[in-house]
Amino acid sequence: MKRMRVFSAMVAVLSMAASGVLAAQMTDAATHSDSPVAALANSTPWEYGALVQGGNGLQDRTDFHFLMVGAHLGKVLTSDFGTGTFKGNIEYSVEVFPFWQSYTPRFQRISCPGTTSDPTCSAPYTVGGTYTGASITPIMLRYNFTHGKRFMPWVQAAGGVVWTNHKYPAVGDLDPTDLTQTGRAADTSVWNFTPQGGIGAHYFLKPRQSVDFSVNGVHISSASLGDKNPGVNVSLQMSVGYTWWK
Repeated sequence: MKRMRVFSAMVAVLSMAASGVLAAQMTDAATHSDSPVAALANSTPWEYGALVQGGNGLQDRTDFHFLMVGAHLGKVLTSDFGTGTFKGNIEYSVEVFPFWQSYTPRFQRISCPGTTSDPTCSAPYTVGGTYTGASITPIMLRYNFTHGKRFMPWVQAAGGVVWTNHKYPAVGDLDPTDLTQTGRAADTSVWNFTPQGGIGAHYFLKPRQSVDFSVNGVHISSASLGDKNPGVNVSLQMSVGYTWWK
């Protein structure tokens, strides 16, 4: 009888413990179902997805337009820290755009590869138009604000490079009296750097799936890799994408 009482007590304790664990798990599952952001906040997950991005140049490049399609891969590096509105974590990401296009004005240009005393200039020819290329942004640091339930905003800073099938962007007529241009094809470069920064947000449609929006300011410059560096001082580009979280 004594053994039976001890056994019964042990069963009762184990039953209470199991009930408590099950209740905690059900509460946690409900919480995570109601708040996908909380479910991911301290798990340092991976994220991967696809996005479309496009926009316009600003300042003296308002007639420059951009369109690109690519993929995003990110890894949350830290657990949450901070409190309140500013609670969040740090993420490292990479973006690749195998399809990258810029639509620029077309205009006529001449080339004068001769000497200053006897320049030999070409007939006018058309430059500008559509540029096709590929872009990679291998350094992207993002701060995710994780105080929400389904809405997770972020701010980010990034740097990348873009390659185009022609030297980008085109420059105007060449001056045969300019010694920096004479005897060489003064031009820009097929390689340009893309330092950038922006804001955005994930909105979780499901516990581990989100639709994403962002607005980025992107600078395009060859850093004088070519003979000229007209670049695009600033462009405003918006993106929409879809992300899976692991």
